[in-house]
Amino acid sequence: MKEIFRRRYRHGQFGPGEIAVFIMLCLGVVLVAYPLFWVVMSSLKTTAAISLDVWAPPKVPQWQNYLNAWNRGVSGYFINSLVVTLSAIAGVLVISSLCAYGLARYRAPWLKYALILVMGGMMLNPQVCLIPLYGLLRTLRMHNTYFALIVPYIAFRLPLITLLIRTFFLATPKEIEESATLDGCTDLQTFAHIFIPMSRPILLTGTILTAYYAWNEFLFAIIFIDSNKWRTIPAGLMSFRDALQVEWGPLLAGMTISALPMIIFFISVQKYFIRGMLSGSVKG
Repeated sequence: MKEIFRRRYRHGQFGPGEIAVFIMLCLGVVLVAYPLFWVVMSSLKTTAAISLDVWAPPKVPQWQNYLNAWNRGVSGYFINSLVVTLSAIAGVLVISSLCAYGLARYRAPWLKYALILVMGGMMLNPQVCLIPLYGLLRTLRMHNTYFALIVPYIAFRLPLITLLIRTFFLATPKEIEESATLDGCTDLQTFAHIFIPMSRPILLTGTILTAYYAWNEFLFAIIFIDSNKWRTIPAGLMSFRDALQVEWGPLLAGMTISALPMIIFFISVQKYFIRGMLSGSVKG
């Protein structure tokens, strides 16, 4: 790819449109990457240095900020976020894949209404459900527990992931399912041994979307959880602020720690994410 780019560049085969697109992409990279760079750079400075010169690089890197952030509770918040995120991913993938299989491969008059119901779930704003959901969680004694976050996260991610997986299943040739039936496989065996292995790209896409939502969600985490023992990272970092002063060094270090897992995870599986999105848009 690089060699092709060099050849086209040498022979002047790039038009004004391609150059404009390239410049816009470079600008987009700068707009996305520079805030991340600034957070990492500022996390290695003292609060006074950040206040006096916001844009200057750290003269002496303050690695102690990361240790202070970790010891002040980020370690516990990190574990809580990990438990909630992994549980939400598992719940969403299991339930949505089963629902998608039924909506894609079965034929019944009432299934179209079930599909409309799933699509309606995408129109439901989480903020609108905040008060009744809070009362429901208290009634079920889930308030201030992991389940206060896991259950809503699964519920609000199910519609989107179900539709994505259903679209992928619709693009799967029926001959494969018929061959499995002729071999004596039940519907559940066909789903587990045929459809699930074939749908890894779209399942990874669902994993990324769910992980990003559950790891960074703030509103539910700050309202449904009262104790620092169960707080996730987005809500837990609020404890680094007080009424008179904000310790920006440890706070930015905590933000860096919270961002690293999602960045590393997405970079590791980005090719599967793109493949899943493309394959999931083949047939509706």
